Amino acid sequence: MIHWVVPIVVAYLLGSISFSYVVGKITRGIDIREHGSGNAGATNTLRTLGKTAAIVVAALDLSKGIGSVLIAGWLSVNDPIVLMISGLAAVAGHNWPIYLGFRGGKGIATTVGVFLALMFQATLIAGVIAILVILITRYVSLGSLIFTVTLPIAIYFVGTYPSVYFWTSLLFTLFAFWSHRSNLSNLFKGVERKI
Repeated sequence: MIHWVVPIVVAYLLGSISFSYVVGKITRGIDIREHGSGNAGATNTLRTLGKTAAIVVAALDLSKGIGSVLIAGWLSVNDPIVLMISGLAAVAGHNWPIYLGFRGGKGIATTVGVFLALMFQATLIAGVIAILVILITRYVSLGSLIFTVTLPIAIYFVGTYPSVYFWTSLLFTLFAFWSHRSNLSNLFKGVERKI
């Protein structure tokens, strides 16, 4: 039982480290959540603090996802269920961080990190499609949602992963749509901000 509980808790606590909040405090002395979209993530960091800060935040948020599953793999001897639940816990930590009153970001970079660590090929396919969508439309939110929708499809067709990876990836998709519900509303209204 401990090989389940410990990695999941560690993943949540790691995910709860809000690097956009930390970078905002260090560089400008601000709470990033009180500026721009109010989101504690890389896109709002880009709009509020600039490209360099956004790249740093995106890389660190990505590393949370990678780190959470690497730690979970070590503690659980690579149990695929523990790996995926730990990945979900890291994203939940990013979205609802215990250190910041459960008000965080939207978890896409952390999600990418989780899947890069576990299934590189499927993540690469979904990532390329998402990047193309962002480049064409200039909507990061749309590209993020396309990534999470495309990922289970890529996992299914690559076909070399444990079945739990496919089924759990659908939960990541639900997480993404829930955290992006205001963006979806803005997209339908035609008022979503572009980059």
